[in-house]
Amino acid sequence: MRRCSRSARSNERRRRRRRRSGGGTSMTIAVREADLADPDEARALVEILDSYARGPGGQGAPLDAHARANLAKGLLEHPMAEVFLAFLDGQAVGAAVCVFSFSTFAGRPSVNVHDLAVLPAFQNRGIGSALLDRVEQAARARGCCKITLEVHDSNTGAKRLYERAGFGPWATPTWFVTKGLG
Repeated sequence: MRRCSRSARSNERRRRRRRRSGGGTSMTIAVREADLADPDEARALVEILDSYARGPGGQGAPLDAHARANLAKGLLEHPMAEVFLAFLDGQAVGAAVCVFSFSTFAGRPSVNVHDLAVLPAFQNRGIGSALLDRVEQAARARGCCKITLEVHDSNTGAKRLYERAGFGPWATPTWFVTKGLG
């Protein structure tokens, strides 16, 4: 019996999912920079991130009223933020919120994926991978030396996605801390 490579197994899983979801019909995933001045896209981003915040990868609670009211406007005004929306057959179903920075060790720009979220009903369809691909394109276009992100250790699905996309643990053990400022 011949053993399949990891990519061959992934391709076979995708084919099985397509067969289950509609007899092999393909879905059209489009990822582009969000137009947060557009009320529909701003609203879609808030709904996607609110869904993420409520789930196990987020804070386990909905976004508060202040966050909901100021999220899109704040990102639109932030000079180093870039937001990508993923659309499945025209519906916004996923988002990547990125913050560009600078690596002092490399002397080059870098980017942090602050949030990567796909609505639960649309997960496991390649949308997260498509978002990460678009983030990488943007990072390469800006001459970034790396893409960073953080993920809850218990979020095994997201960790598998990131590993498939080429991410791995940072070589130096790190203590990630936060201090709320109100």
